[in-house]
Amino acid sequence: MGKSIYNKDDQLTYLKERLSMFMEVIDNIEPENTELDDIDRLITIIDDIEDKVEQFKKR
Repeated sequence: MGKSIYNKDDQLTYLKERLSMFMEVIDNIEPENTELDDIDRLITIIDDIEDKVEQFKKR
């Protein structure tokens, strides 16, 4: 596991990178070929980002 991020600028950079990766996945999805498992993975990514935001708020 990586080391904890306490610097606010680094936290923001981390979140921006994660959101950018998520948007790249969304942009490359072909709706006609998307399955329920794919949607579940997207929801998991969003949940992980939300959890990280909450962790950063507490630091």
